[in-house]
Amino acid sequence: MAADHTGVDRKAEIASALRAEGHTVEDLGTDSTAPVDYPDYAEALGLAVVEGRAERGVLICGSGVGASVAANKIPGIRAAVCHDSYSAHQGVEHDNMNILVLGARVIGSEVAKELARIFVAARYTGEARHVRRLAKVHAMEERYGMHLPAGIPGRPS
Repeated sequence: MAADHTGVDRKAEIASALRAEGHTVEDLGTDSTAPVDYPDYAEALGLAVVEGRAERGVLICGSGVGASVAANKIPGIRAAVCHDSYSAHQGVEHDNMNILVLGARVIGSEVAKELARIFVAARYTGEARHVRRLAKVHAMEERYGMHLPAGIPGRPS
């Protein structure tokens, strides 16, 4: 998990809830309400996912939008802002979303915790239509020069 200064409290609440359910949660910061730049935390979390140090991530900023945009600049990251339960599980099931992005100023604590639970419980279906669509996403990354650095897991086979 990672958050900018607006998401510190929400991050702590979600981490606590996930740990209580037996999940391992690594906190990549920030731990302060002093203003910081969300791209730094989006990058830290995105790299943890593509390098295989984390299976998935939860990223929080004020609206969720900026952090989502920043995280998606990392090849292999599929981050989306989700403020409803359907998107939180469908994004994993169909799109193999690997970072859930939440807006701390948009949703409350209980909704945020529930969305995180739904996200971590969801599994990619691997249905042919979803595999085909993800292959096109990966082809776009390649076409526009967004290559994963050598030796980093997460590249499609």
